Amino acid sequence: MSETAKTPADFWFDPLCPWAWMTSRWMLEVEKVRPVEVRWHVMSLAVLNEDKLDELPENYRELLATAWGPVRVCIAAEQQHGSEVLGPLYTALGTRFHNRGQERTRETLVEALREAGLPAELADAADSDAYDAQLRVSHKEGIDLVGQEVGTPVIAVPGHDGERIAFFGPVVTPAPKGEEAARLWDGTLMVASIPGFYEIKRTRTQGPIFD
Repeated sequence: MSETAKTPADFWFDPLCPWAWMTSRWMLEVEKVRPVEVRWHVMSLAVLNEDKLDELPENYRELLATAWGPVRVCIAAEQQHGSEVLGPLYTALGTRFHNRGQERTRETLVEALREAGLPAELADAADSDAYDAQLRVSHKEGIDLVGQEVGTPVIAVPGHDGERIAFFGPVVTPAPKGEEAARLWDGTLMVASIPGFYEIKRTRTQGPIFD
C-alpha cells in the first residue's frame, strides 16, 4: 500500500511515562498490520501538572522534578532536526528508561541521542528553557483534543466527517502484537468515533510489562 493511502495517527508522548511507552510499542505493531503511519509529538507531564503540584503525592512530585530534562531534549531535537527524528529518539530514550531501568542522567540522554543519530550536544537542552514555548505549544495541541483530566499518551486520527477523533490511551500491558494489536486498534477507533462516548475502565492489576 502506498504511503499516501495510510491513515496518519498523531501520537503525543512524554518519554517519562511507562504507560505511554507501552502504548507507543503497540502503535508500532499497528503500523505493521493496518495502513497507519504514526506521527510523533511531544507533550509534558511536568506542564500538565505544574499548577496542581500541592495536590499530588510526594513521590509523584519527585518524579515530575525529573520530567523536564528528557522532554526538553525531545522538543529541542524536533526544532533543530525535524519531527521525523522524534520516533527514533523516543525509542532510544524509552528503551533505556523503561526496559533497562537506566537513570535519567545526562549520560543516558547522550547515549540515546547518539543511537538516534543526533548530536550529543542536544543533551544541553535538558537544563535549558530555550524551547519551552514550543514545548507548551505542542503539549497544548494534544491536550486540547482530549481535555485536562487525562495525561499521556494522546492519539488523534482523521474522522469520516473530517473532524479529528482523539483519545487518551489505551492503557494496556503487555503491548499487543500481530492480530491482537490490530483488533485493539479497530475496537479503539470504533468506540472513540461515537459522539458522547467517554470511558471504559477497570482497575489495573499489574504494572507495565516491558518485552
